[in-house]
Amino acid sequence: MLMDSCLEGHFSNDDGTELVRLASRCLQYEPRERPNVKSLVTALTPIQKETEVPSHVLMGIPHGTLSSQQKILTPLGEACSRMDLTAIHEMLEKNGYKDDEGVANELSFQMWTDQIQETLNSKKRGDTAFRAKEFETAIECYTHFIGGMMVSPTVFARRCLCYMLFDMPQEALGRCHASAGNISGVANGILSPSCCFV
Repeated sequence: MLMDSCLEGHFSNDDGTELVRLASRCLQYEPRERPNVKSLVTALTPIQKETEVPSHVLMGIPHGTLSSQQKILTPLGEACSRMDLTAIHEMLEKNGYKDDEGVANELSFQMWTDQIQETLNSKKRGDTAFRAKEFETAIECYTHFIGGMMVSPTVFARRCLCYMLFDMPQEALGRCHASAGNISGVANGILSPSCCFV
């Protein structure tokens, strides 16, 4: 039997066979053919060897290196840790679009087309609604802007916050994760705290 090299020596052949059988059942297409959680726990409990090892140890993640007082958070991180939506709104409003520098929005000739101009006008209307705390309008305008194939981490973050302030956390989380795939590098830094907050 083939076994993951990380598991070799940790399980008997019978236990390894049982793990593979359980894994293949979990991957069944039809939900009724998959095991329920209770039967999984019942089947895995006898196989589990180390019951007192914390997950961060198993995953090799350093834990407890800094006390909570030693962790230095940015103002945005601090507001997220307090779950202060008003402070986050104020920071995004005050910061403007400085965090979008370096994000490639190659407009060139398309800049002059009506479609692109309408897309840019959507962002302006969204910004006006965001300042006025008209979050439903801001969501619509920012969504139109993003639909025009424009990339702006600030707009992604503002739209996510608007969903939160409009009491739509599931939409905020979904849009946040989807948006994170559209940007990379430093530009993702403004969006990541929003995703964590949601």
